[in-house]
Amino acid sequence: MKEHTILIVEDEKEIGELVKDYLERAGYQVVLAFDGKEGLHLFYEKKPTLVVLDIMLPEIDGIEVCRMIRTASSIPIIMMTAKKSETDKIIGLGIGADDYVTKPFSPGELVARIKAQLRRYIHFSAPAENQNQTLKFGQLEIDLKGYNVYVHGKPIHLSAKEFQLLHFLATHPGQVFSKEQLFNQIWGFDSYGDLNTVTVYIRKIREKIEPDPSNPTFIKTVWGIGYKFEGSSS
Repeated sequence: MKEHTILIVEDEKEIGELVKDYLERAGYQVVLAFDGKEGLHLFYEKKPTLVVLDIMLPEIDGIEVCRMIRTASSIPIIMMTAKKSETDKIIGLGIGADDYVTKPFSPGELVARIKAQLRRYIHFSAPAENQNQTLKFGQLEIDLKGYNVYVHGKPIHLSAKEFQLLHFLATHPGQVFSKEQLFNQIWGFDSYGDLNTVTVYIRKIREKIEPDPSNPTFIKTVWGIGYKFEGSSS
């Protein structure tokens, strides 16, 4: 397989080293940081394919590290949390994390989640040959190959999951999907989380691409059913 670099940011050295060992045995290149400041430095220096990020970190906490990574990249981010309140914070804030695991967790399960996130990221980053690689809906432009989104020509930063959700809806215009269908399509049947995750991500996407998020032009709510994308690609 193509070699991917995984960045682990975890202040508990035993956990970080354990996860590193499992990932290296799975064939990945791994870099390890023990605080948020070092994690950001390695992110910019090593340009990893995916980040595993603890929420409670010295120097700069995981929430802020995630936000800062999101201003520069749409790569998958998996958060590690120690308690339910932290998990609720990740979902509620919609900070751009793509998945999360709660401690204590199985390293094998984390490796499986990393593989799943990379498969989805690569799939959405590489559209089929016969598919238009750029979709335009008025002022909205979606670059399927480059994982870029523009509104009025201005680049809009979306997380990997935000992009994948927008990508999926925009390539099925007019089709109504339930929250369950969208969750299973984007996060997968075996992912943690609940259907409210879809609602949070739809809200975050609307805030970034809609002229008036409270009266959306592109992503419409179909009450009692789910969501659909409206617009004809030019």
